[in-house]
Amino acid sequence: MGLSDLDMMLRLLIAAVLSGLIGYEREVHGRLAGFRTHILVGVGSALMMLTSMYIFDIYRGHAAVDPGRIAAQVVSGIGFLGAGTIIRFKASVRGLTTAASLWTVAGLGLAVGAGMYAPAAFTTLLVLAALFFLNRVERVMIRRDWYKTLEIDTKAGASQLQEIRALLSEYDVEIKDFDVKKSSSSEDLIIKISVKLLTNEHDNEILSKVRGLDGVKKADWSVLTDS
Repeated sequence: MGLSDLDMMLRLLIAAVLSGLIGYEREVHGRLAGFRTHILVGVGSALMMLTSMYIFDIYRGHAAVDPGRIAAQVVSGIGFLGAGTIIRFKASVRGLTTAASLWTVAGLGLAVGAGMYAPAAFTTLLVLAALFFLNRVERVMIRRDWYKTLEIDTKAGASQLQEIRALLSEYDVEIKDFDVKKSSSSEDLIIKISVKLLTNEHDNEILSKVRGLDGVKKADWSVLTDS
């Protein structure tokens, strides 16, 4: 016996709520694929699962229909949306966690569409725990390299690069890439240096010394993460 319209709408609503919880976490962290995107992926996946089950139900006994065929296409096809959230910037990659959360939300939608409420709800709790809490545990307990970009506004010229490199080497900072260009509003130079640090304990100290160099008007860190 097939599902009623009310049952199907209830499953779509549950998929929206569970997907929205994960999307909200991404939204508060400023990711482009946030609240609305995750809801759309989850609800769309649930609808496709329901459609697959409906087609199987109406053609059962009349034709060979695989109810998992559409679901399989959703799992593989969601990759293009996840790939669109991954950004490579010089030495760093960001967006991997958001891409993974979109892929998981697609699975949530399929599970809810199939009526697997308890596993879907439990999966949502696990994902939220990983996103909210394991990120903090990782920072405290797991050693990691820190990738940052040092942006310097200076009027001293490109020759100052050697002085900056010497300063960074004192803190065992590895320079991955750098870029020098003229400021659009003045004759100053904008120097962007992508670096890898073994610790973030000396960030402010490094910044203070760079700002103290002759000709430096402004210096700041920008951080690139994979989440």
